[in-house]
Amino acid sequence: MTAQSGAARPVGRPPREVPQGDVTRRRIHRVAVELFAEKGYHGTGVAEIGRGAGVRQGALYYHIGSKEELLFQVLKVHVEESLRGESAVVAGDLPPERKLEELIAHHVRTIAEHRDEVVIYLRDAGNLSGDRARELQRLRDEVEELWRQVLAEGVHAGVFRPVDQIEVNGLLGLVNTVYLWYRAAGRFAPGEIAGKFFALAFEGIGART
Repeated sequence: MTAQSGAARPVGRPPREVPQGDVTRRRIHRVAVELFAEKGYHGTGVAEIGRGAGVRQGALYYHIGSKEELLFQVLKVHVEESLRGESAVVAGDLPPERKLEELIAHHVRTIAEHRDEVVIYLRDAGNLSGDRARELQRLRDEVEELWRQVLAEGVHAGVFRPVDQIEVNGLLGLVNTVYLWYRAAGRFAPGEIAGKFFALAFEGIGART
């Protein structure tokens, strides 16, 4: 190698001037959430994400791997956050009806605080394929299983009547559709929404004595 050619850069390493570390990845992630929510997965270009994050396209691929991988990471972070919060509720020392109330409250708060991610999940998760799609579905199934566990505890304790798959889907669907109409500056606070939903749910599945 001649002096003019310079030292070779190791394969797979970004140029020296590429921003490094978690700060850059978080910035890319934040811009991707904004653009995916506004324009959709297919309506957002990788170059547009790079410009918004202030990262050159070659360096961007170093940080994200691919556009599909970036979508997967956006959704994975969101579902894992929901899973952690709801797992803590289920593991707590509360009666089943209070656990259900807390699950609904946590779910509504998550949607209120991360509406963009919810929009992306419900609209664009189908663009994931292979292992990414399976991993996201596995996480989503874990969230649903937590709700099933609380409902089963309530049946065992005699506070809920038995429910079937349609009713479980309906309960989750009721909460998930908050993203369609909730606005931070709107007239309804997350706590009020959650309270109304719990009352509605308990009216439907509460055990009758």
